[in-house]
Amino acid sequence: MIKQIPIEKVHLALGATDLRKSIDGLSLIVEHILKMDPFSTHLFAFCNKRQNLIKILVWDNNGFWIHYKRLESGSFKWPPKGSVASVSISERQFRWLLDGMDIHQDSAHRPALERVLI
Repeated sequence: MIKQIPIEKVHLALGATDLRKSIDGLSLIVEHILKMDPFSTHLFAFCNKRQNLIKILVWDNNGFWIHYKRLESGSFKWPPKGSVASVSISERQFRWLLDGMDIHQDSAHRPALERVLI
């Protein structure tokens, strides 16, 4: 059974990442490009150019975990790369992202009046 890993923060590496990289390559990106500590209790997420694949790197006491998600159809609403290399989001926003929703929305549900009108 896989144990629950406590996550302090979630960081998205903005723009496209070559997801052929594994633990060593992704941890180098975290350290040298994102300027963060890959051995922290933070979760680091990376997305490919087509935005249908995500790799997640997280440190767990004595080793790294890599989680991988591939969409069979559609794409993730991954933020574009701007003047910064990464953005920090809440765990809730990350769950929205994994479910195909925009991380910049106010809530996961439309207001009641809007649901009635549709």
